[in-house]
Amino acid sequence: MLGRMLDALAKDVAMDLGTANTLIYLKGKGVVLDEPSMISIDEDTGRVLAVGNEAKNLAGRHGRHMRIVRPLRDGVIHDIDIASQMIRQFLSLVFTRLPFSRPKMVIAVPTGVTSIEKRAVLEAADMAGAGRVHLIEEPMAAAIGNGLPVDQPMGHMVVDIGGGTTEVAVISMFTTVCSDTWSWI
Repeated sequence: MLGRMLDALAKDVAMDLGTANTLIYLKGKGVVLDEPSMISIDEDTGRVLAVGNEAKNLAGRHGRHMRIVRPLRDGVIHDIDIASQMIRQFLSLVFTRLPFSRPKMVIAVPTGVTSIEKRAVLEAADMAGAGRVHLIEEPMAAAIGNGLPVDQPMGHMVVDIGGGTTEVAVISMFTTVCSDTWSWI
């Protein structure tokens, strides 16, 4: 019962983990974070030194003991441990969690994501402290966000142009009929 009460106080969070940038949306506040999907790690200790813009500013100006990583490739998690650290750091920049509360999250993923990659996203969110996590395909999220009638029996083409990948999909009756993705990074 106490867990349900604390979950009711938790924030509703939507996250778009992109190859180039990560966006976080908080219910009632809008987009509260738009930063590069980068993290700086101390190789000796494994400690996080910087994330997002701070990590990007360190690129090319760091010592041998520091490593700057982009944990996502082609829109999916490539390194789960580093991605979960990045997600945790981004969430801590956005809000302070109440003890024992776990935010409900919706995370946008590419349409071609495999079950292993889906599990990696879910695991990274869980490791970052998320409660219930729902995955939604990026073109479907874009269509819903733009008010397209995705429940109608007609096709709607969505082009999702990101910083690292571009995805084209045809959506009808709450499903992605067909899609294709191109990578830039």
